[in-house]
Amino acid sequence: MSFWDIIWYIIVCFAFIAYLMLLFSIIGDLFRTEGTSGWVKALWIVFLIFVPFITALIYLIVNGDAMTKRSVRAAQHMKDQQDAYIKQVASGKSPAEHIADAKALLDSGTITETEFQALKAKALA
Repeated sequence: MSFWDIIWYIIVCFAFIAYLMLLFSIIGDLFRTEGTSGWVKALWIVFLIFVPFITALIYLIVNGDAMTKRSVRAAQHMKDQQDAYIKQVASGKSPAEHIADAKALLDSGTITETEFQALKAKALA
């Protein structure tokens, strides 16, 4: 095997892996699309199987912008869920427990009503 055969093999492997990544991205986007009917999604899948390169190119031209928006929206949703989870774990208590603790402090006269409202707003934020 010559040097150029190895280089050609690396290029072909790279192109194949890039195509697989594109194909999985398109299929994932197809299932993420809300406004498209099941028949249209099935038709895209059939064309992706029998005419893969042309179909992938057409899909990217037709749905590329919407594909990006859906991907960004999904990433933002995941980030928001992760932030909420981290906030919940970091606080150690649920908002209801924080409010109950603040109410106990208010009832005992340790804090005023405005301080209680501030603690309640902070717990609910």
